[in-house]
Amino acid sequence: MRQDKPSPISVQLEKFKDTLEKRQKYVKMEYQSYGLELAKELQDWKNRSLYIRLAKNTDRKTLEIARYFVKDQSPGTIKTPYKLFMWKLGQLKENKPKI
Repeated sequence: MRQDKPSPISVQLEKFKDTLEKRQKYVKMEYQSYGLELAKELQDWKNRSLYIRLAKNTDRKTLEIARYFVKDQSPGTIKTPYKLFMWKLGQLKENKPKI
């Protein structure tokens, strides 16, 4: 049987906030920040390095189009937003005119 009391939510939120601030010191470039935000928004944190690489090497306009395509879907209808994002990104890259 557990003897200690649960900690208040405010204490847990402070710990979470401190952890986020510590992680920010490792983000040096803008594309890293964008990639992490994209991973968080698409609920695919385990593949965050993929999104950082995409943010570095892919045209930002293309990423934004795919991102807003996912955001424009009805909430709750998509179980895996990252799969829809990757599908749309592949479709946009395929139809991109070659120069």
